[in-house]
Amino acid sequence: MLRPVELAIALRYVRSRSRNRFVSFISLVSVAGIALAVAVLIAVLSAMNGFEHEVRERILGVLGHGTITGLEGRIPDWAELQRVAAADPDVVASAPFVRGEAMAVGEAAVRGVEVRGIEPGAELATAALDRILRDGDFRALAPGGYGVVIGSALAEELEVGRGDSIVLLVPEGIATPAGVVPRMRRFRVEGIFYAGMYEYDRGLVFMHMADAARLFRMGGDATGIRLAFRDPALAPAGVVDVGRAYGGGVYVSDWTREHANFFRSIQLTKSIMFVILLMVVAVAAFNIVSTLVMVVREKRSEIAILRTLGAAPASVVGVFVAQGTLIGVAGTAIGVALGVAIALNLATLVGGVESALGMKFLAPDIYFISDFPTQLRWSDVATIAGIALGLALVSTLYPAWRGAATAPADALRHD
Repeated sequence: MLRPVELAIALRYVRSRSRNRFVSFISLVSVAGIALAVAVLIAVLSAMNGFEHEVRERILGVLGHGTITGLEGRIPDWAELQRVAAADPDVVASAPFVRGEAMAVGEAAVRGVEVRGIEPGAELATAALDRILRDGDFRALAPGGYGVVIGSALAEELEVGRGDSIVLLVPEGIATPAGVVPRMRRFRVEGIFYAGMYEYDRGLVFMHMADAARLFRMGGDATGIRLAFRDPALAPAGVVDVGRAYGGGVYVSDWTREHANFFRSIQLTKSIMFVILLMVVAVAAFNIVSTLVMVVREKRSEIAILRTLGAAPASVVGVFVAQGTLIGVAGTAIGVALGVAIALNLATLVGGVESALGMKFLAPDIYFISDFPTQLRWSDVATIAGIALGLALVSTLYPAWRGAATAPADALRHD
């Protein structure tokens, strides 16, 4: 344990008042380097965590936790499948759906979309659709009402709003005396949602399950059912259990499988960024080595006097370990404070920069989301601070050993 005398000497060396101010400047640079590296690492990891969390929440808000679909694209006894799912203690809700592809024709454009027929009450229990609705109501979708709820980006491209009409064309044709023509139906826009993900806002159309069944000629069948579990982490195993309890013969999927490559790429990118930025922290911490080596060379005579007065080599080691630790603690503390401040206000800072430059960093037609979310995790902050302090402490060992190995007679010979 360091005694007050070692700490006092270390503090004196940190704020050196000698003619050689270069050592103090190098100490300041070391503190600034550690602080900047720690702050950047905290801010980047918070942005990556926020991006992953936001995308996961938006995917779950639209897709639900798991799906079970028929091998031939339909399940006749979907009500029985729902009863089997309800018997599972981990399943909190289920909802049947009909899914198909169509072309949406509006006032200004024609776009390919995914049509999802739902039972509004059951669907709202499995997915947080109410949170993404901007205008209208999903409960306005009634059997035979031929109403739809479309995404905001699709509404802008088609130049339609609530109360307007769009035409949906199904690629399956109808034989007529004039030839084969695609099936089509006019629908009324009952609502507009904004999921914050261009993939859904641009290409997803909701309608009542009965209307979708008529449009795609499903009869009384459903494409499958959607499941909600008490914990999203239970979905990968839970959806398999429900499929087996039903007797098999179905496809099972969950939110982690439908976007597995995406979430895997986020984890890989976060790991690579952590390692790269950790190397920056290491470089900044190792600046302490050069700082302390210069201090040892400058203070050789003072070290010799301390040794002559009876200071043990361990005390000399303690002086320089304390000096390097003080630099590391100061840099880490400043970096943590700065990094936390940036992470908590990153969306505002990025918004200001985007407004000033007149550009959008996350284009909605390229990325999954268009804003810049962050999620500060204190476990990450503690890990980064601990690693930075550890590297700073390791950096003090060699210069401290060099200082303790100074021979008093050689140092004082020419003084």
